[in-house]
Amino acid sequence: MPVNALFRDDFYLSTCEAVVTAVHEDGGIELDQTCFYATSGGQPGDTGVLQRADGSKIDISVAKHGADKSIIIHVPAEGQPSPTIGEKLTLQIDWARRLKLMRMHTACHLLSVVCSWPITGAAVGEDESRVDFDMAETIDRQEVTAKLMALVEADHPVFLQWITDEELAANPGIVKSKNVRPPLGLGRVSLVCIGENSAVDSQPCGGTHVKQTSEVGEIHIAKIEKKGKENRRFRIRFGQSGDTA
Repeated sequence: MPVNALFRDDFYLSTCEAVVTAVHEDGGIELDQTCFYATSGGQPGDTGVLQRADGSKIDISVAKHGADKSIIIHVPAEGQPSPTIGEKLTLQIDWARRLKLMRMHTACHLLSVVCSWPITGAAVGEDESRVDFDMAETIDRQEVTAKLMALVEADHPVFLQWITDEELAANPGIVKSKNVRPPLGLGRVSLVCIGENSAVDSQPCGGTHVKQTSEVGEIHIAKIEKKGKENRRFRIRFGQSGDTA
């Protein structure tokens, strides 16, 4: 049954209570609501625990979508017990991991501002993320890093706006990615906006993000790789540029 995905309206919600609505034969657990982000759009799904009334815990190795985006399945780690339908659980995501992913995902959006070429692929990671651009130009990674850090240090607000699927269809130009479809099918689409009145950026995205660009912290472009005649892969890492190439 459709889940109430609480993370869509509150990226900083790390715990909540929920009721088990289904348990799959392979152990996957569905709940009436969840704060676990499900793998989508290049961002990995959350890990964490489901705590039972007796204090015991069910370790969750990943959250993923079911047949469509209205279903989120919490996949237990191997050897975990199964809850019963109707059981009330307390959910706790691995917050330290989620925050790193939020910081990285926002950094990827900032990179798309600095590099305005169409995006051909992306993957968000805890320690390194990548964004691929449809470009043939040569560009200096130190210069890109400096421009990224200028946006980070400007402490721009990051917020959501909602538009309908129809509004997005009428304005296809706001989609930067050539290969990744925006999160359609729920009737509304979230726009991740950066800067006052979206002055820095606005693009469809169903991922989780920090509230201010300053929360991204120190980042740098570790590598720019040639992946074809007109494709360049940018690798983003936390910390200052130093021993990377």
